[in-house]
Amino acid sequence: MQKTFILLLMLFLASSNLISQNSELKQQKFINNVRFGGGFNISLNNSYTAFAISPSALYDFSDEFSLGLGLTYVYVKNKSTIQRTSNLYGGSILALYRPIQYIQLSMEYEQLKLNQKINYSNTINPWQPALYVGMEYVTGNLAMGLRYDVLFDQTKNVIYASGLSPVFRLYF
Repeated sequence: MQKTFILLLMLFLASSNLISQNSELKQQKFINNVRFGGGFNISLNNSYTAFAISPSALYDFSDEFSLGLGLTYVYVKNKSTIQRTSNLYGGSILALYRPIQYIQLSMEYEQLKLNQKINYSNTINPWQPALYVGMEYVTGNLAMGLRYDVLFDQTKNVIYASGLSPVFRLYF
């Protein structure tokens, strides 16, 4: 009876040790597929300037497809008849697809909160949504290209002067 108990105890300890090693391998594999980095954007016009920075984290499901979350901060200075600066902050969901080695297709939904000390009219929403579709050239960890906001409306958007904007992304 005692030999059976000791044998069962040893089998239990050996199997629990194998299970814990297996879960550690799964955790290491998950973190090995996560990339950190982000993007930045600059939009210049004779009457306005916008700078954006977007740190994010991506999970690589395969060599071709990645999905991630990001935070965004945008500073806008309008130099037209009404001098004003705006600060926008929010988050985004980002999907990247690489059909070939040097080309990356991107889709990003972004929701930004406008922080400005003027009264909101009916045409300006304090929340600025954007749905970007883009294409970038990828070399190493750097991707650069263009993206287009399919929800862009010049009368409601206070961030950019155009729906088309350059994008630069760097991930490690």
